[in-house]
Amino acid sequence: MKIIAMIPARYGATRFPGKLMADLGGKPVIVRTYEATIATALFDDVYVVTDSDIIKNEVEKFGGKAIMSIKEHECGSDRIAEAVEHLDVDIVVNVQGDEPFVKKEPLVKVLEVFKDDDAKQIDLASLMQEITDWKDITDPNYVKVIVDENDFALYFSRSPIPYPRDKNAGARYFEHIGVYAFRKQAILDFYNLPMRSLEATEKIECIRYLEYGKKIKMAVTNTQGVEIDTPEDLVEANKLLKKEDKSSINNKFRNFPMVPVSYTHLR
Repeated sequence: MKIIAMIPARYGATRFPGKLMADLGGKPVIVRTYEATIATALFDDVYVVTDSDIIKNEVEKFGGKAIMSIKEHECGSDRIAEAVEHLDVDIVVNVQGDEPFVKKEPLVKVLEVFKDDDAKQIDLASLMQEITDWKDITDPNYVKVIVDENDFALYFSRSPIPYPRDKNAGARYFEHIGVYAFRKQAILDFYNLPMRSLEATEKIECIRYLEYGKKIKMAVTNTQGVEIDTPEDLVEANKLLKKEDKSSINNKFRNFPMVPVSYTHLR
Protein backbone atom coordinates (compact mmCIF):
# COMPACT_ATOMS: atom_id res chain seq x y z
CA MET A 1 0.00 0.00 0.00
CA LYS A 2 1.59 3.26 -1.13
CA ILE A 3 1.03 6.16 1.27
CA ILE A 4 1.93 9.78 0.58
CA ALA A 5 1.46 13.08 2.40
CA MET A 6 0.15 16.18 0.68
CA ILE A 7 0.54 19.62 2.27
CA PRO A 8 -1.84 22.15 0.66
CA ALA A 9 -0.25 25.60 0.81
CA ARG A 10 -2.19 28.68 -0.26
CA TYR A 11 -0.23 31.92 -0.13
CA GLY A 12 -3.20 34.10 0.76
CA ALA A 13 -4.84 33.84 4.19
CA THR A 14 -7.65 35.99 5.57
CA ARG A 15 -6.26 36.59 9.06
CA PHE A 16 -2.54 36.31 8.31
CA PRO A 17 -1.64 36.78 4.61
CA GLY A 18 1.61 35.08 3.63
CA LYS A 19 1.84 33.22 6.93
CA LEU A 20 3.34 30.10 5.33
CA MET A 21 6.35 32.17 4.27
CA ALA A 22 6.75 33.78 7.69
CA ASP A 23 10.07 33.13 9.42
CA LEU A 24 10.10 30.40 12.04
CA GLY A 25 13.57 29.94 13.50
CA GLY A 26 15.35 30.81 10.26
CA LYS A 27 13.08 28.86 7.89
CA PRO A 28 9.60 29.57 6.48
CA VAL A 29 6.65 27.95 8.26
CA ILE A 30 5.85 25.78 5.22
CA VAL A 31 9.41 24.41 5.11
CA ARG A 32 9.24 23.58 8.83
CA THR A 33 5.96 21.73 8.20
CA TYR A 34 7.45 19.83 5.26
CA GLU A 35 10.54 18.80 7.23
CA ALA A 36 8.48 17.74 10.25
CA THR A 37 6.29 15.58 8.00
CA ILE A 38 9.35 13.95 6.41
CA ALA A 39 10.79 13.32 9.89
CA THR A 40 7.84 11.07 10.83
CA ALA A 41 9.18 8.48 8.31
CA LEU A 42 5.60 7.34 7.62
CA PHE A 43 5.34 8.24 3.95
CA ASP A 44 6.64 6.99 0.64
CA ASP A 45 6.63 10.61 -0.56
CA VAL A 46 5.75 14.08 0.72
CA TYR A 47 4.66 16.99 -1.48
CA VAL A 48 3.65 20.60 -0.96
CA VAL A 49 0.76 21.52 -3.27
CA THR A 50 0.53 25.25 -3.81
CA ASP A 51 -0.89 28.11 -5.87
CA SER A 52 2.23 30.20 -5.32
CA ASP A 53 5.54 30.30 -7.20
CA ILE A 54 7.06 31.88 -4.09
CA ILE A 55 6.15 28.90 -1.90
CA LYS A 56 7.11 26.35 -4.56
CA ASN A 57 10.54 27.93 -5.08
CA GLU A 58 11.21 28.16 -1.35
CA VAL A 59 10.31 24.52 -0.69
CA GLU A 60 12.51 23.37 -3.56
CA LYS A 61 15.35 25.59 -2.35
CA PHE A 62 15.41 23.56 0.87
CA GLY A 63 15.36 20.28 -1.09
CA GLY A 64 11.63 19.61 -0.88
CA LYS A 65 9.09 18.52 -3.49
CA ALA A 66 6.37 20.90 -4.61
CA ILE A 67 3.52 20.74 -7.13
CA MET A 68 1.83 23.79 -8.63
CA SER A 69 -1.97 23.85 -8.78
CA ILE A 70 -3.25 24.41 -12.30
CA LYS A 71 -6.74 25.55 -11.30
CA GLU A 72 -8.17 27.84 -8.63
CA HIS A 73 -9.57 25.88 -5.69
CA GLU A 74 -11.93 26.63 -2.82
CA CYS A 75 -10.33 24.22 -0.36
CA GLY A 76 -7.22 22.15 0.29
CA SER A 77 -8.96 18.87 -0.57
CA ASP A 78 -9.69 20.10 -4.10
CA ARG A 79 -6.06 21.17 -4.51
CA ILE A 80 -4.86 17.74 -3.35
CA ALA A 81 -7.32 15.90 -5.60
CA GLU A 82 -6.00 17.70 -8.67
CA ALA A 83 -2.42 16.85 -7.67
CA VAL A 84 -2.96 13.13 -7.01
CA GLU A 85 -5.19 12.35 -9.99
CA HIS A 86 -2.32 10.94 -12.05
CA LEU A 87 -0.14 9.66 -9.20
CA ASP A 88 0.20 5.97 -8.34
CA VAL A 89 -0.96 6.04 -4.72
CA ASP A 90 -3.39 4.23 -2.41
CA ILE A 91 -3.70 6.49 0.66
CA VAL A 92 -3.24 10.27 0.74
CA VAL A 93 -2.76 12.08 4.06
CA ASN A 94 -3.61 15.78 4.21
CA VAL A 95 -1.18 17.62 6.51
CA GLN A 96 -2.05 21.24 7.22
CA GLY A 97 0.64 23.64 5.98
CA ASP A 98 0.33 25.92 9.02
CA GLU A 99 1.14 23.19 11.56
CA PRO A 100 4.96 23.14 11.65
CA PHE A 101 5.16 20.88 14.72
CA VAL A 102 3.55 17.85 13.07
CA LYS A 103 3.86 14.81 15.35
CA LYS A 104 4.08 11.16 14.39
CA GLU A 105 1.57 9.79 16.92
CA PRO A 106 -1.65 11.28 15.50
CA LEU A 107 -0.60 10.42 11.94
CA VAL A 108 0.01 6.82 12.98
CA LYS A 109 -3.45 6.68 14.55
CA VAL A 110 -5.21 7.94 11.43
CA LEU A 111 -3.33 5.44 9.25
CA GLU A 112 -3.85 2.46 11.59
CA VAL A 113 -7.60 2.39 10.85
CA PHE A 114 -6.84 1.10 7.35
CA LYS A 115 -5.45 -2.06 8.99
CA ASP A 116 -8.61 -2.76 11.03
CA ASP A 117 -11.13 -5.52 10.25
CA ASP A 118 -13.56 -2.98 8.77
CA ALA A 119 -10.91 -1.29 6.58
CA LYS A 120 -12.70 -2.15 3.36
CA GLN A 121 -15.66 0.01 4.45
CA ILE A 122 -13.49 3.09 5.05
CA ASP A 123 -13.32 5.83 2.43
CA LEU A 124 -11.35 8.21 4.63
CA ALA A 125 -10.20 8.56 8.22
CA SER A 126 -9.80 11.54 10.51
CA LEU A 127 -9.11 12.46 14.14
CA MET A 128 -11.08 13.71 17.12
CA GLN A 129 -10.28 14.66 20.68
CA GLU A 130 -12.56 14.99 23.68
CA ILE A 131 -13.42 18.49 24.88
CA THR A 132 -14.99 19.25 28.26
CA ASP A 133 -14.95 23.06 28.52
CA TRP A 134 -18.47 24.29 27.75
CA LYS A 135 -17.01 27.44 26.18
CA ASP A 136 -15.22 25.28 23.59
CA ILE A 137 -18.25 23.04 23.09
CA THR A 138 -20.43 26.02 22.19
CA ASP A 139 -17.75 27.84 20.16
CA PRO A 140 -18.59 27.59 16.42
CA ASN A 141 -14.87 27.68 15.60
CA TYR A 142 -14.61 24.23 17.20
CA VAL A 143 -16.09 21.69 14.81
CA LYS A 144 -17.75 18.88 16.75
CA VAL A 145 -18.32 15.30 15.59
CA ILE A 146 -20.58 12.46 16.73
CA VAL A 147 -19.88 8.82 15.89
CA ASP A 148 -21.61 5.45 15.95
CA GLU A 149 -20.55 2.45 18.06
CA ASN A 150 -17.80 1.61 15.55
CA ASP A 151 -16.42 5.18 15.47
CA PHE A 152 -17.79 6.00 12.03
CA ALA A 153 -18.78 9.66 11.79
CA LEU A 154 -22.51 10.36 11.89
CA TYR A 155 -22.32 14.14 11.57
CA PHE A 156 -20.08 17.19 11.99
CA SER A 157 -21.35 20.55 13.25
CA ARG A 158 -20.32 23.92 14.58
CA SER A 159 -23.17 23.61 17.08
CA PRO A 160 -22.97 21.45 20.20
CA ILE A 161 -23.82 17.88 19.18
CA PRO A 162 -25.55 16.14 20.78
CA TYR A 163 -27.76 18.99 21.99
CA PRO A 164 -27.70 18.82 25.82
CA ARG A 165 -31.43 18.78 26.55
CA ASP A 166 -30.56 16.51 29.46
CA LYS A 167 -27.15 17.51 30.81
CA ASN A 168 -27.17 14.53 33.18
CA ALA A 169 -27.31 11.97 30.36
CA GLY A 170 -23.52 11.63 30.33
CA ALA A 171 -22.89 12.73 26.74
CA ARG A 172 -19.28 13.25 25.70
CA TYR A 173 -18.20 15.91 23.21
CA PHE A 174 -15.47 15.55 20.62
CA GLU A 175 -13.71 18.19 18.56
CA HIS A 176 -12.83 17.26 14.98
CA ILE A 177 -9.09 17.56 14.28
CA GLY A 178 -8.52 18.34 10.60
CA VAL A 179 -6.04 15.59 9.74
CA TYR A 180 -7.34 13.31 6.99
CA ALA A 181 -6.22 10.09 5.35
CA PHE A 182 -8.11 9.48 2.08
CA ARG A 183 -8.35 6.58 -0.26
CA LYS A 184 -7.41 8.05 -3.62
CA GLN A 185 -10.83 7.38 -5.13
CA ALA A 186 -12.61 9.08 -2.23
CA ILE A 187 -10.80 12.37 -2.68
CA LEU A 188 -11.28 12.24 -6.46
CA ASP A 189 -15.01 11.71 -5.89
CA PHE A 190 -15.04 14.70 -3.51
CA TYR A 191 -13.42 16.83 -6.22
CA ASN A 192 -16.04 15.89 -8.80
CA LEU A 193 -19.16 16.03 -6.63
CA PRO A 194 -20.95 19.39 -6.15
CA MET A 195 -21.42 20.96 -2.73
CA ARG A 196 -24.83 20.26 -1.19
CA SER A 197 -26.94 22.12 1.34
CA LEU A 198 -25.56 20.75 4.62
CA GLU A 199 -21.95 21.50 3.70
CA ALA A 200 -22.94 24.94 2.41
CA THR A 201 -24.81 25.70 5.64
CA GLU A 202 -22.15 24.56 8.12
CA LYS A 203 -19.11 25.43 5.95
CA ILE A 204 -17.49 22.10 6.87
CA GLU A 205 -16.06 20.34 3.82
CA CYS A 206 -16.04 16.78 5.24
CA ILE A 207 -19.85 16.89 5.43
CA ARG A 208 -19.80 16.46 1.64
CA TYR A 209 -18.50 12.93 2.10
CA LEU A 210 -21.38 12.07 4.43
CA GLU A 211 -23.97 13.64 2.15
CA TYR A 212 -22.82 11.34 -0.65
CA GLY A 213 -22.71 8.23 1.52
CA LYS A 214 -18.97 7.99 2.13
CA LYS A 215 -17.75 6.31 5.33
CA ILE A 216 -15.45 8.32 7.61
CA LYS A 217 -13.68 6.42 10.39
CA MET A 218 -12.64 8.53 13.37
CA ALA A 219 -9.69 7.84 15.69
CA VAL A 220 -9.19 9.46 19.09
CA THR A 221 -6.07 11.50 19.79
CA ASN A 222 -4.87 13.55 22.74
CA THR A 223 -2.01 15.23 20.91
CA GLN A 224 -2.40 18.99 20.72
CA GLY A 225 -1.37 20.60 17.45
CA VAL A 226 0.22 24.03 17.06
CA GLU A 227 -1.60 25.91 14.31
CA ILE A 228 -0.41 29.30 13.06
CA ASP A 229 -3.43 31.47 12.25
CA THR A 230 -2.25 34.87 13.49
CA PRO A 231 0.99 36.84 13.99
CA GLU A 232 0.58 36.14 17.71
CA ASP A 233 0.59 32.40 17.00
CA LEU A 234 3.86 32.84 15.13
CA VAL A 235 5.45 34.53 18.15
CA GLU A 236 4.40 31.60 20.35
CA ALA A 237 5.64 29.10 17.74
CA ASN A 238 9.09 30.71 17.74
CA LYS A 239 9.18 30.43 21.54
CA LEU A 240 8.21 26.76 21.33
CA LEU A 241 10.86 26.09 18.67
CA LYS A 242 13.57 27.61 20.87
CA LYS A 243 12.39 25.50 23.78
CA GLU A 244 12.45 22.32 21.64
CA ASP A 245 15.91 23.15 20.28
CA LYS A 246 17.24 23.73 23.79
CA SER A 247 15.72 20.45 24.98
CA SER A 248 17.24 18.60 22.01
CA ILE A 249 20.71 19.98 22.75
CA ASN A 250 20.42 19.07 26.44
CA ASN A 251 19.36 15.52 25.59
CA LYS A 252 22.24 15.19 23.14
CA PHE A 253 24.81 16.09 25.78
CA ARG A 254 23.02 14.01 28.42
CA ASN A 255 23.45 10.93 26.22
CA PHE A 256 27.00 11.73 25.19
CA PRO A 257 29.48 9.17 26.67
CA MET A 258 31.72 10.69 29.31
CA VAL A 259 35.43 10.01 28.70
CA PRO A 260 37.68 10.17 31.78
CA VAL A 261 40.51 12.69 31.42
CA SER A 262 43.81 12.43 33.28
CA TYR A 263 45.59 15.66 34.24
CA THR A 264 48.73 13.90 35.58
CA HIS A 265 51.02 15.04 32.77
CA LEU A 266 49.67 18.56 32.44
CA ARG A 267 51.90 21.38 33.65
